[in-house]
Amino acid sequence: MEANLTNEEFGVEDLVREMGMSHSNLHRKLKSSTNQTINQFIREIRLNKAKELLLNKELTVSEISYLVGFGSPTYFNKCFHEYFGYAPGELRNRETFASPSERQPDTLPKRKKKSKLLLTITIGLIIIISLTVLQINTSITSKTSAEKEKSIAVLPVKYLGNDPSKQYMADGLQDAILLYLSKIADLRVMSRTSTEQYRGTKKTARKICQEQKVDYLFESSLLVVGDSIQLIAQLIEPGRRERQVWAGKFLRDKREILTVQNEVAQSIANELNARIGQEERQRIEKFPTLNLTAYDFYQKAREELWEYRLDKKKTDMLKSSEYHYRQALFFDPQYAEAYSGLASIYWEKNFIHSYLSNSFIDSSFFFANKALKLDDQLAEAYKIKGDYYMETGKPELAIQEFSQAIKINPNCWEAYAAIGLLYEYKDAVISISNYIKAASLHRGRDLPKLLAAIGNCFLWAGFPKEHSYYDNEEFKLTRDSANYFLNQGLIEDYKQNWQGKLDFLLKAHQIDPSNTTTISGLGLTYIFLHQYDKALETYQKLLVQLEKSDLLSYNEMHRIGYAFWMNGFKEKANYYFDKQIELSTKGLDLQRIIDPFFHYDLAGVYAFRGEKENAYEQLNLFMNTMKWKHSWVITLIQNDPLFDRLRSEPRFQAILNEIISEHQAEHDRVSKWLKNQKII
Repeated sequence: MEANLTNEEFGVEDLVREMGMSHSNLHRKLKSSTNQTINQFIREIRLNKAKELLLNKELTVSEISYLVGFGSPTYFNKCFHEYFGYAPGELRNRETFASPSERQPDTLPKRKKKSKLLLTITIGLIIIISLTVLQINTSITSKTSAEKEKSIAVLPVKYLGNDPSKQYMADGLQDAILLYLSKIADLRVMSRTSTEQYRGTKKTARKICQEQKVDYLFESSLLVVGDSIQLIAQLIEPGRRERQVWAGKFLRDKREILTVQNEVAQSIANELNARIGQEERQRIEKFPTLNLTAYDFYQKAREELWEYRLDKKKTDMLKSSEYHYRQALFFDPQYAEAYSGLASIYWEKNFIHSYLSNSFIDSSFFFANKALKLDDQLAEAYKIKGDYYMETGKPELAIQEFSQAIKINPNCWEAYAAIGLLYEYKDAVISISNYIKAASLHRGRDLPKLLAAIGNCFLWAGFPKEHSYYDNEEFKLTRDSANYFLNQGLIEDYKQNWQGKLDFLLKAHQIDPSNTTTISGLGLTYIFLHQYDKALETYQKLLVQLEKSDLLSYNEMHRIGYAFWMNGFKEKANYYFDKQIELSTKGLDLQRIIDPFFHYDLAGVYAFRGEKENAYEQLNLFMNTMKWKHSWVITLIQNDPLFDRLRSEPRFQAILNEIISEHQAEHDRVSKWLKNQKII
């Protein structure tokens, strides 16, 4: 234990391994000799060593907490107080804990002292047992007390002036403070999209903290008068009784706004007792530009891009944002963050329309690289590069970029979500855990999508109960009945109850007739029900909707072809079969293989046309590409009429059995992980 005292991760299983004993044997030995569990034994050693250091070393409480293996000084204070009955900071100032030569003779009767000791041990045991039970019953959305005590939401900065055109300065201030705090690994910081909903809110601090699942709230107001700014800020801890932890008033020249942002962020971090490493401090203290005109244009551009992402119909905002980013670069050609902004602009402009082109989002990749050459500490640029590699079929490189983004900004929920997406066809545990992490950092407009992703992963891994939980949580946030019925349809699909699925999809379609996901789901369900006339009618609606939206479906052409074929329109059917081959082949040539279904779709067309060897070749490639076999893949391949010619063949049956076997193995692995994490 003493050799591993500073190692926060060293716990029960590590001690068991180091002792070379079984868990039960070590537990019995400790119980008989000390009347303690293994966990209590470890905790007592850490706390007693802390007390010794407090009495004999000129170290701060925070420094000592890390030396004895507590990752959070706040949590250390709590445990120390529970064990000894007083806070560590009191130890050096209390007469009862003076050095032995200064101590007064002990006048307590021996019996009373022993009773007091027994009482302390009893209370300590009760506390430890209570904490253990609490930990076992904690759900996946819960956090440790230390984590809660270091979680914060930064509210939109209120602009107090009469000139609405200056609002972007207040929003830029919020962005900057968020970015500073997000770089500190010891803090959990909610994203701007999480707190945007509270702009102008009348909700109490306690209510907001409950909804955001954080323990602290930062709110502020900004006034700009001529060349001066006035920022009033406060850090609030709602608790049982709302209290102001810190407050500051800054009256400065407008040219000092970058310094003010830095001061505020560091003040918050200090009040939360957050550990800040040397690299983190350097990132926080670094100014993105020294040219205030460039910074002003950058703030405008960022705010306009934000507006566009909230409403994609505001294309004028996208154009204006690009103009302002370029203006920022005109005044400071070395402004790395402005190049990163341009990378985001070109991603938004070109993603859909250039998906199957050779120059797909190359401009975004170029600007992200340009940004990183100027400043290699930009999480946003690494995230864009990761997205680029993910979409162009280079998953290993994508992971490197996402990991670098998280290293620089540990609160980058978008990077965690991207890793979750990247592993959706590879590894259930990695996918689910990263989606859960993303959801813990973001409680804004994208939270329902994250909850849906978690729920879908659970269903694909064979956990319909968990899927229903997340489906209900998503519905509580959106009240989107169409989407709710669509999710219920997924459960019926899992059960292979086609009529039940059809009933839910029809309800969803009635509410939202333009949803292409619902329409394509209806088309395939009609095929499974052998209602081919309705399937064709539905797919024709899909084609109309895709044309209206200027979209192309990469995985539906063969289904449309099958519907035409079964209604006697063979020439039309072959046109769509050929179209599917063209799209899938092009997608594979361009390495758009985050979706392994290009192989599956090719196999389906080849099987239907009797080209068996080509079909088996593509099925084997599909098997190699899709490492994690989803439950719905089993459902699909068991019922897909495109494979009817192969269905009775031993080779096809062997592939089907392998899919089922691999799915079960992943289900068992996820189940074990969930139990280890105390999730189920």
